Amino acid sequence: MNAKIVTLQTIVDSMEILTKAVLSNKQTLNLEEAAAFTGLATSYLYKLTSTQEIPHYKPRGKMLYFDRSELETWLRQGRVKSITEIDREASAIVAKSKAAA
Repeated sequence: MNAKIVTLQTIVDSMEILTKAVLSNKQTLNLEEAAAFTGLATSYLYKLTSTQEIPHYKPRGKMLYFDRSELETWLRQGRVKSITEIDREASAIVAKSKAAA
């Protein structure tokens, strides 16, 4: 099993990047800030950008930048409904079908 060892310095570095991004309230994030913001590895973000699965900007074909609000929207994709929500929808459908009958 290939487990990644996370050092204390790696965690501190990530926290510093995230803190800077949050405190500055930047709307445009660079790759490292986006990785800290999303909790994803920079290598995975590179993969997502190369396959165009995540919104990003690449001015002059060089550095990668991300819009914070677009990242938030992207992170909220594929929402899974709770059991309570599913039960409510099922009850509403049953009630509607009984009313129509």
